[in-house]
Amino acid sequence: MGSPRSPFDPVANGLDKDFQLTRYSDLKDFGAKVPQDELLQLLQTVKDPEEEKTAEEIMLQQPNYGIGSDCSVVPLQHGGLFLVETTDFSYPVVDDPYIMGQIACADVLSDLYAMGIMECDNMLMLLAVPQTFSDKEREVVIPLMMQGFKDIATVAGSKIRGGQTVLNPWCTIGGIATSVCTLDKIVCPDNAVPGDVLVLTKPLGTMIALTARKWLTVPDKKKKLNALLTAEELERGYQEAVFNMCKLNSDAASMMATYNAHGATDVSGFGILGHAEALVRSQKEEVSFAIHNLPIIAKMQHVAKGFIDFKLFQGRSPEVSGGLLIAFPREQAASYCKEIDKMGSSAWIIGIVEKGNRTAKVIDKPRVIEVTTKIM
Repeated sequence: MGSPRSPFDPVANGLDKDFQLTRYSDLKDFGAKVPQDELLQLLQTVKDPEEEKTAEEIMLQQPNYGIGSDCSVVPLQHGGLFLVETTDFSYPVVDDPYIMGQIACADVLSDLYAMGIMECDNMLMLLAVPQTFSDKEREVVIPLMMQGFKDIATVAGSKIRGGQTVLNPWCTIGGIATSVCTLDKIVCPDNAVPGDVLVLTKPLGTMIALTARKWLTVPDKKKKLNALLTAEELERGYQEAVFNMCKLNSDAASMMATYNAHGATDVSGFGILGHAEALVRSQKEEVSFAIHNLPIIAKMQHVAKGFIDFKLFQGRSPEVSGGLLIAFPREQAASYCKEIDKMGSSAWIIGIVEKGNRTAKVIDKPRVIEVTTKIM
């Protein structure tokens, strides 16, 4: 994460004191995602009708990476190499442009990490600049967003070698991450079997924490929030959310192959259950996922119960730059969690894989694991 920096001060940067980056996106919370069922139907339009395994793929035990996978995996013509590529972008969820750039970069890289890939050979940056930005706002805000994105790419050991910048009604930032590797470097996403357990590597509740902090500026909402938590508790939840959103999933990915991970995905806008559903649909075995435990940023469960629902306890609350959801053999999952803890990160066993019909659920009254992140 680098050395601490002062929070973004609009006035100190020559902007209006009321400048807020999050105002430049009307698409917040659930509005930023096409509904998952609708998305699945749309993807059928571009799905390759011949997207069946060839005899060679079966012989190599090569998974069938489809249009809905976290990454595209393309066999190259040279030496058994594969091109692994992903793209993602985000609307502003925080008002600090530099931090927003960091969050966006971490989010782009998460799809590579979900496949156990540790080396990103190249990144492209995709940036949409609001048409309503003044010249001064473009001069101040855009370089900060780009610098935040670049700094996280550097932490990941990658470089930005191009991209695209356009004018747009809303502000967005994201990119494309690319890796060239051999098949043995990829953790296949489709090998979960009955008896496995599910592990999560970042706490939930980021959107709850971000929204609560934002609503502290609205008098009637602030009054309701202050009846639930103190201003200090709300601020702590926000800072933990920011820390986790900026944190790369590299530690979590680095140990996946060592502990025989059977598949993974990253958790973001569709919530923990939405991404569990996407992962379970891709499994070769007829299995189902059952989520019993929900690790949540400390105190945010009280906000969810008392004011901001977002269906957190049903697994539908959107997350931003969330952790990895990984299926492990039961006997290796606990060792993985302990190893991740030694690395200064966290992981929790949250559910089970059982025989089923490729569906996922959060049980009624799941156990909440209250998480206090060690902010560095």
